[in-house]
Amino acid sequence: MKILMIGDIYGRTGRDAVEKHLPELRREHAPDLVIANCDNAAHGAGVTLALAKELYGLGIDLLTGGDHVWAQRDLLPHLDREPFVLRPLNFPDGTPGRGAHIVKTKDGKDVLVMHALGRVFDDQLTDNPFHVIDKLLQKYLLGKNMAAIVLDFHAEATSEKNAMGLFLDGRISAVVGTHTHIPTADAHILKKGTAFMTDLGMTGDYDSIIGADKDVPLNFFKTGLKFERFKPAEGEATLCGAVIEIDDKTGLAKTITPVRKGGILGL
Repeated sequence: MKILMIGDIYGRTGRDAVEKHLPELRREHAPDLVIANCDNAAHGAGVTLALAKELYGLGIDLLTGGDHVWAQRDLLPHLDREPFVLRPLNFPDGTPGRGAHIVKTKDGKDVLVMHALGRVFDDQLTDNPFHVIDKLLQKYLLGKNMAAIVLDFHAEATSEKNAMGLFLDGRISAVVGTHTHIPTADAHILKKGTAFMTDLGMTGDYDSIIGADKDVPLNFFKTGLKFERFKPAEGEATLCGAVIEIDDKTGLAKTITPVRKGGILGL
């Protein structure tokens, strides 16, 4: 089995990159499942229901959110009825939506997709992601009732992501990070067989400050003053992500291959 995971889609230019490059990636890697982070898809903050449906139409099977998942109010009433848009698993009980979903591949294999939010440098009132994921994995077991299990860990601190990878090594197929918008060079298989990458990177314009047009954030760093809202950069985007190949018998990872298409980072 192969799973393609795409990093944070940022604004229109990120959506355009998915439309342009996903068909090529499908031909090249033949993934059984495509998962993408959409935390910045709607002008840099969250995703609307219409844009989620647009991304499904481009060939994405499931979307994960992040700290901006509540930014677009029109999505909130649909989160309980829209299982293919995940909010972080570790928000308290009663929060709209869900943080995990089982997706069935075309050949009938069950894949558990989990999405959690880190707590280091984040002030949202979330539960401990390690405890919440551990509890969920009492029910879903790799290689037994799940053919594969993957986690999008949306977190700021590289240390927290690293710790999560080691915590889940051998228990799930892959732990990949999102949120920092910079692709890391550490894609590898951990000792017990879980694929890991600290951050998939952003699907957006890299001639920017992590996706935003340079002028406003640069002025903020220079002066400490912010008189305008950030807006997405509008140059050609690079699609960043990774393809994970998973053993059909064990559910553990065989390879993890970073992908970058288009823009100034395209390989």
